[in-house]
Amino acid sequence: MNFVPYAVPVFLLLILVELCWGWLKGNNTYRVNDSINSLSMGLLSTVTKLVFLNIGLLVFSRIEQSYGVWAFDMASLGHWLLGILLYDFLYYWHHRISHERQLFWASHVVHHQSEDYNLSTALRQTSTSFLTTWVFYIPCFLLGMPIYMYVSIATAHLVYQFWVHTQHIPKLGFLEWFMITPSNHRVHHAQNPEYIDKNYGGLLIVWDRLFGTFKEESEQVKPIYGIRSPLSSWNPIWANLHIFFGMVRDAWHTQAWRDKCRVVWSKTDWRPADMAARYPQAKADLAKFEKYNPALSTRIHGAVVAQYILLSFFHFWSAENATQLSLPLLWMAVMAQGYILVVVGAVLDRKPYARQLEYLRLFLLTSMLYGSFSIGLLSVDWLYYGVAYLAASTALIWVCVKSESMGETVASSDLA
Repeated sequence: MNFVPYAVPVFLLLILVELCWGWLKGNNTYRVNDSINSLSMGLLSTVTKLVFLNIGLLVFSRIEQSYGVWAFDMASLGHWLLGILLYDFLYYWHHRISHERQLFWASHVVHHQSEDYNLSTALRQTSTSFLTTWVFYIPCFLLGMPIYMYVSIATAHLVYQFWVHTQHIPKLGFLEWFMITPSNHRVHHAQNPEYIDKNYGGLLIVWDRLFGTFKEESEQVKPIYGIRSPLSSWNPIWANLHIFFGMVRDAWHTQAWRDKCRVVWSKTDWRPADMAARYPQAKADLAKFEKYNPALSTRIHGAVVAQYILLSFFHFWSAENATQLSLPLLWMAVMAQGYILVVVGAVLDRKPYARQLEYLRLFLLTSMLYGSFSIGLLSVDWLYYGVAYLAASTALIWVCVKSESMGETVASSDLA
């Protein structure tokens, strides 16, 4: 059973509750730009699953049926508890290696880019996990775990991790000894030298205590969130690909063949010496740390929020009808959603080419709607819905990309 679709409405409600709580307590942890970017990354991650084949489940089914050395009994509570422990143990090592090895960090880095820490951060998920994540969970199926049990445990495990992404819940007494809590997960998201690469557990903190990666949150060291080499961009595509791009660039240009091969399997942040000199990466000065925060007017922030809400309706419609849409239409729906997120990112970054991106989006989507209707891929009802969505979406973006609006600045983009 997949618990995530049932949990999403609760997630969104709790984000609003946390936002209101922060306002009332004078400790708001949200900014419009960061929160919209996190939600956009979550939406993009879900969108990619509509079109990319789930390699993992295909491999898992084959292993369970042909190579399983044991068999979990779904009628046994003990087997379910054993399955949860096994999954959480494998998750610990998957998560740890995703921090310690460059190839896996390239995908996982998305979840750590936010310089804020709130419940929306939990929804900031990678779109490239389908490439490698499944490899770590093969032992579940070698032991004969049924797909239903695996999906139930994996999605419940993911749902559990949502609530620990908050700054409003203090330490929880004896629970800190064996459970993942907001306190020890705040440590995990911090880039302070004392905290970095600690507390990898997803459900239980006992694995970190056993394998020497546990670190308690200290009252003397306030967590500074984000990654050591700041992304400084709200572009969701670049956020997913920037580490991969750097790896390809380094492997292509470095002189030593040994280094070309080593780039892929290297420890995180290792780079060939010649490439580190040629393309140095600036590290954040934590003593003078400032969040990436291009200032925009309240009007633009309101239009961006409305754009995301409108896009969410389009997203839920496409997800609901994914099995009914032809493959070309499904790809067009995915590309349309991805493109608008890029335009929104350019607006939030105050990029001067945001207007040109919107002109191109309008041309492409109009062409796709007309072409799909002309060859019979799109019914007249869906054509009307598509035109209505495009008109409303374009109106909201136009509010943002007018030159006089893009030039307006404010002191902050805090949701306060």
